[in-house]
Amino acid sequence: MKKILCTLPLLILVLAFSGRAQDNTYKYSTKNAKAIKSYEKATKFYDSYDNADALKELDEAIKADDKFIEAYMLKGDILADMKKYESAIVCYQKAIEIDPDFYSNNYFNLGMAELKCGKYQLAKNSLTVYVNNKKVLPANKKKADFFLKNAEFGINALNNPVPFNPVNLGDSVNSKYNEYLPSLTADGQTLVITRRLPKDSNTVFESLSDQEDFYVCHRVDDSLWSKAKDIGPPINTPGNEGAQCISPDGKTLYFTACNRPDGIGSCDIYYSRRVGNAWSIPKNMGAVVNSAKWDSQPSISSDGNTLYFTSARSGGKGGMDIWKTTKDKLGVWTQPVNLGDSINTIRGEMAPFIHPDDQTLYFASDGHPGMGGFDIFYSRKDSAGNWGKAVNIGYPINTFADESYLIVNSAGDLAYFASDRPGGKGHLDIYSFPLYAKARPKMVTYMKGTVYDKNSYAKLYAKFELIDLKTGKTFLESYSDTLTGEFLVCLPSEKDYALNISKDGYLFYSENFKLSGVHPNSDPYLKDVPLQPIKVNETVVLKNIFFDTDKYDLKPESTTELERLKALLLKNPKLKIEIDGHTDNVGEAAYNQVLSENRAKAVYTYLIEHGIAKERLSYKGFGETMPINTEDSDKGRALNRRTEFRVLDNAGGK
Repeated sequence: MKKILCTLPLLILVLAFSGRAQDNTYKYSTKNAKAIKSYEKATKFYDSYDNADALKELDEAIKADDKFIEAYMLKGDILADMKKYESAIVCYQKAIEIDPDFYSNNYFNLGMAELKCGKYQLAKNSLTVYVNNKKVLPANKKKADFFLKNAEFGINALNNPVPFNPVNLGDSVNSKYNEYLPSLTADGQTLVITRRLPKDSNTVFESLSDQEDFYVCHRVDDSLWSKAKDIGPPINTPGNEGAQCISPDGKTLYFTACNRPDGIGSCDIYYSRRVGNAWSIPKNMGAVVNSAKWDSQPSISSDGNTLYFTSARSGGKGGMDIWKTTKDKLGVWTQPVNLGDSINTIRGEMAPFIHPDDQTLYFASDGHPGMGGFDIFYSRKDSAGNWGKAVNIGYPINTFADESYLIVNSAGDLAYFASDRPGGKGHLDIYSFPLYAKARPKMVTYMKGTVYDKNSYAKLYAKFELIDLKTGKTFLESYSDTLTGEFLVCLPSEKDYALNISKDGYLFYSENFKLSGVHPNSDPYLKDVPLQPIKVNETVVLKNIFFDTDKYDLKPESTTELERLKALLLKNPKLKIEIDGHTDNVGEAAYNQVLSENRAKAVYTYLIEHGIAKERLSYKGFGETMPINTEDSDKGRALNRRTEFRVLDNAGGK
């Protein structure tokens, strides 16, 4: 399979004979004047990038003397430049057959051509001969050692394939043109792709000067997508837009544009925000994120606070590295940081994709041991924030061709990529395939719905805070859509979260998600959230107040909810509330009554001790007398065990 990749310098040792026609001290391997004349013409054509005529002259040289080693060597170099590696192999083999000791680099060039064809054992043999030659310079031997490791890796990979069954996404997504660079929202419902269109509508085969635009598809069912639709202005322009990623909540699109009037380098990263169904005018991310060099291929974390991207800026490990920038407390993007030696090498890294678990990074590299060219790798971040050793995703996902631009859905079980494999709709098409277990990220589920006014049903713009209950730290801050009230919040596994939804003039809504310990069900939480205006007798269940069984001491995880309640009271100084405690019907009624009252009192006491005047507070226990669900199941009884607050007065308030 092949992918569209950026043009990179190849680390290949080639023999340059073009200057030897003028070097009177050089003695050719032939004395045939006609062969030498044709060869020297070929070198001039080669220097002028006229490969076709150069090859014709080389054929004439070989016809004149079929033992002319230099002619076979230069022909092999030209064919390798043209990516005709099978034909190049024949030429290098012929040069070696005539005289194995004539030029040691023939073994290197032969090994490289064999590597490019996926002939790993032959490549290993050729490169081993080269590195064992005592005349080879140490620097060249070091370079050859790298490719020898690739050959050895390829041999092992072919003998240990990973599961791989790609499926074309079909006519709705793919066309007769190139489709590539997919990105996906966390709910898996929106797919954004890049399509390359010829400027001449009668032309099918595109060139690099043709038009790149973004198209969007929406999921119809598990196997079908809606027809790809031009995302339109102001994102798509008469110029090229490429290398995009859509944020997991679908509200922000980050992408690359080159040579724009507001550009900082040759290519910069831009962003646009969606309000309702409209996208904002794209903005350059600025001189802190973008450099005077090439910056591209953004990928945003699920919390929206870390942007990973590829850059050719100075200070990196190689030609292109993967960097990240984070938002500070004021929401300002900070100076980018190189991801370091676990990810970046002295060669090239590109196409980062950070999974919504915020711990698994997929990327492409030709600097880590692989199958030749660019391979897809993944790395996992530890609890200290350090990236682990890059792992090759394996064959046949990776091949001897270039692979890149892999993304994985939030559940972690389905990957997407672009390929020009036989049987497609056009050139590059978008495919999906089940990702084998070892290469999967951690599962991520999500909560999705709409925020609205409980009384008027008007859609609301409200703030979301997702808090790690163990640490009390805010994991994510976001807002529902200004026009539609829609929201989508990612919930990575293995942590317990408190969710708080708030808006001025309304009582807050709270929810908790216990996702630690075991892998959660990947089914999302689909829930519309009615916010209650602050009115007398309105009640809010405090879903993140926790007590041990038969205890009334507040658990540390309750602090987040208690602080939100305190903040509500401070923002509304006329607000008076009653804290109410409730239990299930397990145990004696009298015991439950006391327990519920003590639990309500614990919340009451916390608020007073943290600055809320006691005149604004009261508490009451109701025991098992006011159930809100059945008492015939564990789930029902858990809902009945609750702490609430009820509005008593809001005189003079909003």
